[in-house]
Amino acid sequence: MHAHYINYTLDFKFSAGTSRGALLHKPSSFLFLEENGSTGIGECSTISKLSIDPVDSYQQKLDELCTSLNDGSSTTEIDLSGYPSIAFGLETALLDLQAKGSKILFKNDFSVGKTGITINGLVWMGDKNFMQKQIREKIAAGFHCIKLKVGALDFDTELEIIKSIRHNFSANDIEIRLDANGGFQPNNALEKLKVLSEYQIHSIEQPIKPHQWEMMAELCENSPIPIVLDEELIGTPPDENMLTAIRPAYIILKPSLIGGFKIAEKWIQLAEKHNIGWWVTSALESNIGLNAIAQWAASLNSNMPQGLGTGQLYHNNIPSPLEIRDAKLFYNRDKNWDLSSLV
Repeated sequence: MHAHYINYTLDFKFSAGTSRGALLHKPSSFLFLEENGSTGIGECSTISKLSIDPVDSYQQKLDELCTSLNDGSSTTEIDLSGYPSIAFGLETALLDLQAKGSKILFKNDFSVGKTGITINGLVWMGDKNFMQKQIREKIAAGFHCIKLKVGALDFDTELEIIKSIRHNFSANDIEIRLDANGGFQPNNALEKLKVLSEYQIHSIEQPIKPHQWEMMAELCENSPIPIVLDEELIGTPPDENMLTAIRPAYIILKPSLIGGFKIAEKWIQLAEKHNIGWWVTSALESNIGLNAIAQWAASLNSNMPQGLGTGQLYHNNIPSPLEIRDAKLFYNRDKNWDLSSLV
C-alpha cells in the first residue's frame, strides 16, 4: 500500500456564524491509499475551536501515518486516539480502497440511488434579516425540520425569529431544532429554555459548554425542551457513565469529530441501551467526507431527519453525485465525481 495526503482549504459562500465565532474558511486534508491499481480517499476534517486534534502536530501526524503505512505497518498498529479526524479519514479511505475507489462505501438503497435521506434545513447565525432569509429559503425548498444556531445574538432577537416561524407554521408543519453550541450561561440557561419552550421546540443541542456533567444533568432533568449532547461527546470515548449521569434525550453523532464509525456505533449501542435517541450530523466536511457519513447513516435505518445538508456551503466543494431534492439528500448515480481539484 502507498499512502499520501494533500491539504485543501474549503471556502464558505458566506460568513458562517456560530457562538464560537464566524467561519470563512475550512481546512481539510485528503488521505489517499493506493493498492493494486485502486485508490481510496478519506477526508481528515477539523473545525477550529471544536476539534480536539492538536493543531501544531497535525501535519506531522499525517506524515507519520503515511510513512508508517508506506513502511508496511498495519493500520491497527498506528495510534490515532488523539486525532479523531485522522482516524475517520483513515477508516473511510480504507473503505473506499476496499470498494476499489468507487465511493460506494456502504451498499444500501441510498448509495445505489433508490432513496433519499430526510435532512434538516440548517440556518446559520447572522443578523435578523440574514437568518429570516435563510428560513424562508428552507421552507420554500420543502424542509419540514429547521435547525437554528442560537446563543450568539441577543436573546430577544433570537426569540423574535423563532416566534415568527411559529406565527406562520405550527409544530405539525415545521419542526424546530436549536443548537446553542454551548452558548448559554449555566446561571440562566434553564430560564432561557423555559422561555423558548413556549414555541414548541423539538430539542436543543448543547445549551451550555461541555464537561459540566452535574449542571447538564440538572438541565436535562428540569428543561421543558429535550436536550441533546453534541460537543460533550468530542474527546470522550464512549462512556456509559456519562450518559447515565446526564440522561440526555438525544446524542449527536459526528464521526469525523469523535473518531469514526466504529466509535459512533459504540455510542449508539450505549444510547439505545438507556432509551436515549440519536441522529447523525456532518461536521462541515467536503462532499468526500459527507458522502461517507451519509452512506453510513443510511445503513443505520433511522427515520429521524439527519444533519447532512452541509454540501452546499462552499464555493470550491468537490463535485459529486450528492444532491438535495425535496428536503432529502440523494446520491444521483447519473452524476460523476470530479476529483481534478485534488490532483
